Amino acid sequence: MAILDGSSILITGGTGSFGKAFIRHLLDHENPRRVAIFSRDELKQYEARASFDDDPRLRWFIGDIRDQHRLTRALHGVDYVVHAAALKQVDTAEYNPFEYVQTNIVGSQNVIESAIDAGVKRVVALSTDKASSPINLYGATKLAADKLFQSANHYAAGHDSAFSVVRYGNVVGSRGSVIPLWRRLAAEGEPLPVTDLQMTRFWITLPQAVQFVIDSLENMAGGEIFVPRIPSMRIPDLVEAIAPGARTREIGVRPGEKLHEEMISVDNARHSIRAGDRYIILPTIAEWGFVPPIGEELPDGFAYRSDTNDLWLSAEDIREILPTLDS
Repeated sequence: MAILDGSSILITGGTGSFGKAFIRHLLDHENPRRVAIFSRDELKQYEARASFDDDPRLRWFIGDIRDQHRLTRALHGVDYVVHAAALKQVDTAEYNPFEYVQTNIVGSQNVIESAIDAGVKRVVALSTDKASSPINLYGATKLAADKLFQSANHYAAGHDSAFSVVRYGNVVGSRGSVIPLWRRLAAEGEPLPVTDLQMTRFWITLPQAVQFVIDSLENMAGGEIFVPRIPSMRIPDLVEAIAPGARTREIGVRPGEKLHEEMISVDNARHSIRAGDRYIILPTIAEWGFVPPIGEELPDGFAYRSDTNDLWLSAEDIREILPTLDS
């Protein structure tokens, strides 16, 4: 029996693209007793409630992860937490750095403290490729949050709570995706704005991200950073898949943006393993009885980057996937 069957689950930031896809999967496939959504925006909650037909298994909490007292109340009786709440816009973070620190770092520590106090069994935090060798403020705050969640297993020593992290690349088709914009401009005969035609990115769809989080939640011991083995794509191939023959105009890399993304650095790879369809970054200090999972050591000099990846999507591959993003 899956661990989520009959359980109480809370997702922070649950009205975002991932959160709504995650909730739909839970309701349709995991048979939870109760799913609580913790988020700040009452309009998004209202719209999400309508989209789920006011399913009686759902509970809706207005709250901010900066408010630890509210989190503690919301986590009462919760078995499992998926922490998806974060501020995420790279350029906005450069202009409002301390706001990102308060939400992504302080807010994450609040989730940890409240989860331990409430006796939550397992917590998975969602991270980003930008947390590996960060060059922007957003990535730096997510790296700090990753470290907090790994070290939370020290905080929880003597308690039942375990904490792990899932790190993946851009979720294609999520809120803010460039795909709808490019489609509209192509239909109008306008050139498509492209930051840099040399750019590469990791590709993961929402259903893949949801399933990866579910699998990680079920298999975690506490302290791991789970990284999926997913394909890369080249920006010209994405353009060709969305709007064959469309003109483009390069607008330059935005502040804080990388030309190629990375999910495991050379230094992190020295204490990482490959286990089937995923890589696992192991904690550097693990004094809570952590038992390393079984897997293959990574070769010397290995780094998991979007430009040196061994898995690639062609324009035709992307074109086949695109209709599933609209369903």
